[in-house]
Amino acid sequence: MTDTLEELTARLLDAARAAGADQADAMARDGTSISIGVRGQTLEDAERSEGVEIGLRAIVGQRQACVSSSDLRADAMREMAERAVAMARVAPEDPFVGLAGPDQLSEVRDAGALDLADPTEDPAPDDLQGDALAAEAAALAVAGVSQVQSAGAAYGRSRVYLAASNGFSGGYARTHRQLHCTAIAGTGTGMERDSDGDMRLHQSDLRTPEEIGRRAGERAVERLGPVQPKTGRYPVLFDERISGSLIGHLLAAVNGSAVARGASFLRDRLETRVLPEGLSLVEDPHRRRATGSRPFDAEGLRTARRAIVEDGVLTGWTLDLATARKLGMAPTANAARGLSSPPSPASWNVELTQGAATRDDLIAQMGTGFLVTSMIGSTINPNTGDYSRGASGFWVENGAISHPVSEGTIAGNLIEMLARIIPANDARTHLSHVVPSILIEDMSIAGQ
Repeated sequence: MTDTLEELTARLLDAARAAGADQADAMARDGTSISIGVRGQTLEDAERSEGVEIGLRAIVGQRQACVSSSDLRADAMREMAERAVAMARVAPEDPFVGLAGPDQLSEVRDAGALDLADPTEDPAPDDLQGDALAAEAAALAVAGVSQVQSAGAAYGRSRVYLAASNGFSGGYARTHRQLHCTAIAGTGTGMERDSDGDMRLHQSDLRTPEEIGRRAGERAVERLGPVQPKTGRYPVLFDERISGSLIGHLLAAVNGSAVARGASFLRDRLETRVLPEGLSLVEDPHRRRATGSRPFDAEGLRTARRAIVEDGVLTGWTLDLATARKLGMAPTANAARGLSSPPSPASWNVELTQGAATRDDLIAQMGTGFLVTSMIGSTINPNTGDYSRGASGFWVENGAISHPVSEGTIAGNLIEMLARIIPANDARTHLSHVVPSILIEDMSIAGQ
């Protein structure tokens, strides 16, 4: 009889105690995944994987070590625990290591209220292949598309279970289905490519293959004949597809690990204004059917909605237990971890306050400027916030899109950029990071 994930973690904890661990936590994860790729209306690749893995963190005094394995035999698990304890005994001492206290643990031990797992039947490989073929065909039907670089579909179902010697024990399941298509327009040295895709936890929420393929093709055709943008200082509008990267830099800067190392451009800006007045950045790990949702974090603390930035003011850091202890603060239930690594702070679902203007309104407001739809490369100084990235998209003249541009560079400083953002109202609300198009009215652009 196969052990359940709960039984596996319980056995690991027993083995860790027997090996001499003072504290321990154990994770078990199982899952299946399948991916299908097509090209030229024929199957190009198909992959399937399934398995069960376990991980153990052993704590001896103020020292810790992590190990993982896919060998579930009793002898192997005993040896795994002994190895973890032996490693912990010679690891560097860390005064901030330790499990949560009983009063800190979440009373919620599953994710039933969050609807993270699709109860419908898993799709057959033929269904996934059919979606990929339909997306490819829709892209090829767009006038100007010369070929499809790739089209693919995938599905996965996984479960995770966490148990610890402090009494915590809980787990949940998660599913996802996704579809993508990358189209190429033009020929020879004039070829351009672009893509579209979608990923949802529930299959019924996924956009249609025809829509995804058609939009990939249209985007590729729209990029034909680009020139370099003008050099100078102009407004820059970050399209909703890539605007989340700006908020990603803010999230990295408020990560407690970066703050504790002094490697954050916001390290001295707690309780000060970092976004314009009226804008908030709210984390909500309890959104239904969202990829960043979870009932508890990787240390068994109950997750909760919180404002990272409220009315423009930075209110706190993103903290796991160890980082919170290091900074002398309360944890925010943001611990994430892998099977073979200790917890570290991570962000869950976040949402930036949306504006009243549409993207077209902001384009009209720009007058002359750069609508950025894709970026490449990155030179970001995490200590100062200095920002420089390669960018492509469309040039705006007289408040309307004029022509495609590429091989440009946009530059500025994130502290100043974030303080001046103007959001549109076009964010996709099903994403983990709900961020609309963002206008910054004055940035340096290098091009022709």
